[in-house]
Amino acid sequence: MSTPAISVVVATRDRPAALERCLTALSWQTAADLEVVVVDDASARPAAVVEAFTRTDLGPRTRVVAGAGRGPAAARNLGAGLARGSIVLFTDDDCVPVPGWALGLAAACANGGAAAGTTIADPRAGRAAAASQLITHTLQIASLDPATGLLGFAPTCNLACHADVMRRVPFNESFPLAAGEDRDWCSRIAAVGIELRYVERATVGHCPQLGAGGLVRQAARYGRGAVRFRALGDGRRLSGRAFYGRLARESAIAGPRVALLVALAQAAAAAGAARELTAGRRR
Repeated sequence: MSTPAISVVVATRDRPAALERCLTALSWQTAADLEVVVVDDASARPAAVVEAFTRTDLGPRTRVVAGAGRGPAAARNLGAGLARGSIVLFTDDDCVPVPGWALGLAAACANGGAAAGTTIADPRAGRAAAASQLITHTLQIASLDPATGLLGFAPTCNLACHADVMRRVPFNESFPLAAGEDRDWCSRIAAVGIELRYVERATVGHCPQLGAGGLVRQAARYGRGAVRFRALGDGRRLSGRAFYGRLARESAIAGPRVALLVALAQAAAAAGAARELTAGRRR
């Protein structure tokens, strides 16, 4: 097989239906010879993961490899290490990249560096998903320097970098959950002078199955991850007034029900952070 220019790494676990939807969207990408590496991070039914990709049109361009169940950071590192492309893209199994997404991100980091696009909540996913995505998107946009078009943060569901960047700065596998590992990676590439460019039109639809309870659990996990993120680097700061002011304005625009869920998530994140701080003192 010839070496493709672009590889997409998708970490998955126990969500075969969502994975099939994601892989179908990747089959619509306009990039020639797009390679897709699916890392099954110890799903309870690995055969279901294999069945999901056999039902798509990606064919020989798709590979499924077995992860060790050590979390998304380790799974992404495994996939990136096996990818043949000179540009490596990342998305999640519950995401649907729009046609042209891969080419848009790849073009932005073809000469080195990294790039990230815009992630939006699928309206069918409900208000909890909308609240979750509003928080993440606000954090991303609050980190944007409009003068340079560079970001300080981007989620890993819509991210790309040159393969050399991944070899130089892999994800930190000490983060066991999907929480904080993205902020840590963005901080570490910035520390070594690697730029993270914003490609607004490189859009990914996000369709997590949350509900209010899932949103609370996710936010608590994010709070714990934020404490880990700050502890691993001198001078690292968490979100400040600019983020919370923007979040309040965006929540008001989204409507009272979404705003209430955003407030609930922020309270859960604070509780998760407090729990992690307490656990840290005990260790």
